[in-house]
Amino acid sequence: MCRWLAYAGTPVLLDTILYKPAHSLIDQSRYAKLGVETTNGDGFGIGWYTKETNTPALLRDVGPAWNNRNLRELADHIRSPLFFAHIRASTGTAIQQSNCHPFRRGRWMFMHNGAIDRFHLLRRDLTLLIDPALFADLEGTTDSEVMFFLALTYGLDQDPPSAVARMAGAVEHVGRRHGVDLPLQMTLAITEGERVWAFRYSSERASRSLFYSSRVEDLRKLHPDVAFLRDISEESRLIVSEPLDDLPGAWNEVPESSYRVIRPGADELHHFAPAAAGEL
Repeated sequence: MCRWLAYAGTPVLLDTILYKPAHSLIDQSRYAKLGVETTNGDGFGIGWYTKETNTPALLRDVGPAWNNRNLRELADHIRSPLFFAHIRASTGTAIQQSNCHPFRRGRWMFMHNGAIDRFHLLRRDLTLLIDPALFADLEGTTDSEVMFFLALTYGLDQDPPSAVARMAGAVEHVGRRHGVDLPLQMTLAITEGERVWAFRYSSERASRSLFYSSRVEDLRKLHPDVAFLRDISEESRLIVSEPLDDLPGAWNEVPESSYRVIRPGADELHHFAPAAAGEL
């Protein structure tokens, strides 16, 4: 399917998190270890925030990340406190720029690994649930972008966990109405530029892999010789589809059916469940 990472913390060069790790996202685009597909070459996207604007910048392209010269060039020059990065393995929709993650609306970014099973059968009913005021901005043909716009419809601006729960509930409700027993598979990340919400859930309760980095303070004690850890604040965090290296103690699995919030101060971990049909 796909691989992704989200970083929040001390401003760093994109190169630091995208290329330098031993099992970087660039390496995963060819040699993923925990994904459904080993190769994720159906496009990529980077999103980041700067002090000059509340809306994120996007760089997206349809080719593979591993040989994109523009991405390699820009990675040495873009510095940000919050990055989203995504490499795509299409689940059947077209390989085109508007289908590459992350997706953006206003200050919000969204990226996803997984699929809505038999999306071609459910697409019409799901898109009809999108707020008409948002519908004209739907650009691509992926299940992921529909999920994003459903979350926006269900109040992402006010309460992201509730909006994602209603989105997931709607997908399962529509799916089962069409005879799809296990409609939803998702690990997804959402941000408004200050906090990051990362969700791990699937209808079959066997979700794709997702990990978060240990506290910087703990990692410094374990690995005092790692220069990168000396240069970042204790607020810095990564959430990744699969670990970027084999540093002992560095990575922790996000539990099944849960979501993690990266924010100033202590991070949060909560149980996640789709909204029931009566709550949609």
